[in-house]
Amino acid sequence: MDETPAIPPALADLLAGCERHVVNVGESGARVERLVRRDGEVLFLKQSTGARRSELEDEFVRLRWLAGRWPVPAVRHFQATTDRAWLLTEALPGRSAATWLEEAAPAQRPALVRSLGRFLRELHALPTVLCPFLTGHALRLAQAQARLIAGEIDTDDFDPERQGWSAGQVWEALQHTRPTVTEDVVTHGDFSLDNVFLQRGVVTGCLDVGRAGVADRYQDLAILTNCLTEFGPGLEEPFFDAYGLPAAQRDPRRLEFHRLLDECF
Repeated sequence: MDETPAIPPALADLLAGCERHVVNVGESGARVERLVRRDGEVLFLKQSTGARRSELEDEFVRLRWLAGRWPVPAVRHFQATTDRAWLLTEALPGRSAATWLEEAAPAQRPALVRSLGRFLRELHALPTVLCPFLTGHALRLAQAQARLIAGEIDTDDFDPERQGWSAGQVWEALQHTRPTVTEDVVTHGDFSLDNVFLQRGVVTGCLDVGRAGVADRYQDLAILTNCLTEFGPGLEEPFFDAYGLPAAQRDPRRLEFHRLLDECF
């Protein structure tokens, strides 16, 4: 394991005796460690510095709001200074949807994605009037533009259909596909296969909720269905069927817009 950064005394007391292992999966921008206590309990510790500090604070406040409304990791400890933040959470049962799909036989995959569709439908059914976080595409576009100007968009990580594009080309395409109609719901914000966990075919919860808030439902639909393409054709239909969005009611333009927008983050 690489060098472990210093942590505050109160948190150090909670972690005394834990086995600590750095986790390199995911793109949260935070340092993530998997911790195993002497009694076998598994926890996760995220640490962020500088500009990323506020992102970890965003995740903390959303985890607190979602608790009891939607299955997310329970918070054990949060602490922040002017330039660093630490978030300690319990582990979710099971494994990521990405892992399940990778290991499943093709005939088993539709049942798994149906579970994802039903789970997302439950999140989108939460009353928007109760959600204090607004994360619509106007805000996301402003954030994307700031990243574009700062040169922070990773063009090497673009989806296959946009390999070879510049960040400027993605930005231009976003202007041409920007929706004029939205259906605002409580969204996850980064509803990818790595962020959803299942056990015995049932979703147990989701991770990385720092972007959660009221936004167009296509924010989540676009990211998840884009992930499904990695496992071949045919998985979008059982997902949309379980979610409750028939083909005649889908908006391909909004799907494309939110996939383009996701390239900027």
